[in-house]
Amino acid sequence: MKVYQVYRNIRKRALIFGLPVAMFALQMVGVIGSLLIVVFSFSLSLIIGAVIVNGVLYMILLKLTHRPELFHLSRLFPETISNKKTTPLSYAD
Repeated sequence: MKVYQVYRNIRKRALIFGLPVAMFALQMVGVIGSLLIVVFSFSLSLIIGAVIVNGVLYMILLKLTHRPELFHLSRLFPETISNKKTTPLSYAD
């Protein structure tokens, strides 16, 4: 019988342009923000600056994706929570 992975595990590893979904969303916020800046204050140097800033942001996010230890965040909560009482006695015989 075939065993399939849980859907949420597949979704965690989804990549868009080589970035996880959360980092891609951050990249898109940067792109939309730079487009708004360019539209409301149009100048050639600002357009070139926005392209460079978005390129650098993309490179940084790619680097963080491939080497997550550079930006390590510890977990706040454990994977499982149990109401079982912890005792120093060992019941495993």
